[in-house]
Amino acid sequence: MKSKNILELCLSPDLGGLELYMVRASHFLNAYSVINENGKLESYYQNTDVHYSKIGRYSFIKLARLIDENDIDVLHLHWTKDIPIAVLAKFFSHKKPKLVQTRNMRMTRFKDDFYHRFVYKNINMMLAVTHQVQEQIEKFIPADIRPKVEVLYMGAEIPQILSSKEKEDFRQKTGLGNEFVVGIVGRIEEAKGQHLVLEAVKKLNNKGIASKALVVGHAMDQKYLEALQEHYSDYAVFTGFTQEAQKYMQLCDALVLATKNETFGLVVIEAMMCGICVVASDSGGPLEIIDDSINGLLFQTNDLADLTLKLESLCKVENKKETLAAAGKVKALEKFESQKQFAKLADLLERE
Repeated sequence: MKSKNILELCLSPDLGGLELYMVRASHFLNAYSVINENGKLESYYQNTDVHYSKIGRYSFIKLARLIDENDIDVLHLHWTKDIPIAVLAKFFSHKKPKLVQTRNMRMTRFKDDFYHRFVYKNINMMLAVTHQVQEQIEKFIPADIRPKVEVLYMGAEIPQILSSKEKEDFRQKTGLGNEFVVGIVGRIEEAKGQHLVLEAVKKLNNKGIASKALVVGHAMDQKYLEALQEHYSDYAVFTGFTQEAQKYMQLCDALVLATKNETFGLVVIEAMMCGICVVASDSGGPLEIIDDSINGLLFQTNDLADLTLKLESLCKVENKKETLAAAGKVKALEKFESQKQFAKLADLLERE
């Protein structure tokens, strides 16, 4: 039985895996949530039973007041830039809640200056989304100020699977035919590697393999998006922002995560849940998700030729795509199903 009052905090103005994970966690825990008044998360709380408030990015006094008004025992934050606001709110509140941070980003430098010594002394626990992130935390935060560290993978929801007719109707509505469809889902910016996927799809077509890229996500860099649309209009469908990413994934023959160094890779798990074959960069989080050539494929990071070769093999080797997809779905359901991961999260927060 829940005994502690939990506050889920995310003041990020963006909408991606980190932000949506916070939303799902707050709904599972029925936790009071505090979001950015100028962000994109409010629609996920409207018409739900989850209580939430909106504040400004730097409103630590208001956050402290909300902590006390709601008798908060544990504040769980997700966005690294929220650390100083959370620490200051704890300092100014009467309740003095425990602070728990889910660490979604890589850590690359020592945190031994005055500022970091102050904030990390006030964080009680860090939840690393991979073992690699755990190793970085233990390497770069001095032991005398380091919070307790646990590894907790993100989880994905079990999707509603489209019927064959629903899938065919949706393909036509989306503008897809019978091509080999390669999906990439996420914020549209150069770091996410949409250009790499689009160029690989162009090369497949040049090799006589009818292919099309399905680019799902909102543009963080409008000029980058416009350049992609100009150069690859014959090879791609751009959906823009959608709350139905897993529905679009089901139209794909393969989904690619092409980020140079993705900390985790939630979209990979979401695609695996949908029974879609996944291909990802061989660095960061995907190394802890995909067993290469068993339940997905890894390609050499930022290597266009290798990505093209891996995608080509899915077209040419009989049953390869289906075999990898089936094994990927089994692993995702066993290890990364969201309810299992959120149950672990609830237990960790209750014990804190």
